[in-house]
Amino acid sequence: MSHFRRKATAATCESPVAWTFFRQWLKNPLSMAAFSPSGKQLARAMVSQLPAGARRVIELGGGTGVFTRALLEHGIAPADLMVVELNEALHRLLQHRFPGVQVVRGDARELADLATQTHFLDHGPADAIVSGLGLLSMSRGMQRDILRSAFSVLAPHGRLIQFTYGPASPVSRELLTELGLSARRGSVAWINVPPATVYTYTRNRSTAIPARTPVPR
Repeated sequence: MSHFRRKATAATCESPVAWTFFRQWLKNPLSMAAFSPSGKQLARAMVSQLPAGARRVIELGGGTGVFTRALLEHGIAPADLMVVELNEALHRLLQHRFPGVQVVRGDARELADLATQTHFLDHGPADAIVSGLGLLSMSRGMQRDILRSAFSVLAPHGRLIQFTYGPASPVSRELLTELGLSARRGSVAWINVPPATVYTYTRNRSTAIPARTPVPR
């Protein structure tokens, strides 16, 4: 184990919440974006990319709730925040930490159905999606399914906010073109472990992914 990873692991194990995250990473490393939760600097960088006046937000891959906490502190009301987490242990942790937030256990590829079934879309589409998913380690097919589902529940001018540990956008130019999306590079969270770059994805003017019409109750 490298000195960098030993240091990160030691810091992780000092917190019970972070230790829960690390144990889940040990069980299935490929299913999680990193071996330790995202840091506060990265959370601030992600939240800073929210559209002006954003009110309704969906979070994908809630993890231990670092982004969830930052969104609530930013002013997003608990009732206007939906968090999706596939891992059972982390899902329970999020429910315990954020009782006022709608925390859903499910697959991001099924986001459109999850948002409909939980009535999140009854009051309109989301203004933004904040993603903690490890897109970089996913196949193009899985990325395509997640992006299609995400943009089907976003408002026309909504955006997907994603971070990556790689040197470039985790979504290829070819897939962006196929889906009618554009990518913009944001800030870098240098003190995060490991350092991370924030990207925002939006529809092109002639997009092939329309926003989903709210389902009447």
